[in-house]
Amino acid sequence: MNSASAPSTAPAVFNNVPETKSFSPLVRQFLDYLKLERHFSDYTVKSYGADLIQFGQFLCGEIGQQTAQTQTFEASASLDDRQIKCEPLTIREFLAYLYGQNYTKSTTARKLATLRSFYKFLIRRGSVSVNPLSTIRTPKQEKRLPKTLDLEQVQKLLDAPGDGDLLSARDKAMLEVLYSSGIRVSELVELEMQDLDLQEGVLRVKGKGRKDRLTPIGSQAIKALQRYFDMRQHDSRCQQSSNSARVFLNKHGESLSTRSVRRKLDKYLVQAGLDPGISPHTLRHSFATHLLNNGADLRSVQELLGHQSLSTTQIYTHLTTSRMKEAYDSAHPRAHEGTIPHPASNPTPYSKAV
Repeated sequence: MNSASAPSTAPAVFNNVPETKSFSPLVRQFLDYLKLERHFSDYTVKSYGADLIQFGQFLCGEIGQQTAQTQTFEASASLDDRQIKCEPLTIREFLAYLYGQNYTKSTTARKLATLRSFYKFLIRRGSVSVNPLSTIRTPKQEKRLPKTLDLEQVQKLLDAPGDGDLLSARDKAMLEVLYSSGIRVSELVELEMQDLDLQEGVLRVKGKGRKDRLTPIGSQAIKALQRYFDMRQHDSRCQQSSNSARVFLNKHGESLSTRSVRRKLDKYLVQAGLDPGISPHTLRHSFATHLLNNGADLRSVQELLGHQSLSTTQIYTHLTTSRMKEAYDSAHPRAHEGTIPHPASNPTPYSKAV
């Protein structure tokens, strides 16, 4: 679809998505659905859009090697027609193209997930009767354990900002809330004053799909927030800001962005002498792991993290199991090889009784 046929004013959902002229009408409807009905974040919608642009380019022959097996379309067929008439073989050819471009298994799986969602949407609206991905398997993923911080590293990071001025107090409060509650950075920057109950020590969090949940925060996070609010009351820019309902504001009194939170974290990682590869999400991983290490049950951690599926939370049990194994190996007197030979390592042949 070229820009000449596009509406003069594109929906807000497309503001930050590149190559909007490459969207077919069906893809535009799908992205509107994700944004307006499913309440997906702008970043997620942007990722879906980018994946569907690439798939559309493949269908139109702009990328990829066309082989004798590849489904052929009429030259005049619109991108919508190509998407509707797509067959499983074309999907497999697209996967082969991704493999040839050295995409990782995780990236390929994400693109497949985008296509699955797109075709489920088309089936629901009656545009497609058979899902071309029904026989396509997602590539098996390598299980990578998330990076976490130990308690000493967390303490170093939380102490790094100090609270001597407004911005330092804000940064300390942000880090304390992230670790104390395990919320996502996108959820942190959307927190509003009405979402806080410091008396009860509870946050109301707007999670993925606009599903609200309540999560507690600890005394240190409450103390850091109170310090920040006390200093913020005396800042004219914060008081006059149109975004004053937001909990965390930048130096101009505007809403803080997720990118700003990452930049601040990078700064304090250097100050604390910690791994610069640590991300804000590492605090979320650390929150979950430390809870499980100290006896919290998996269901409770699932609720606190806002995970829809328990299987998503179960990755943290691998972390706690490996930690227990390390503790066992270092502490148990008979844990090391050579203390007691395993029977299978030196089997003794049986002799017949005489």
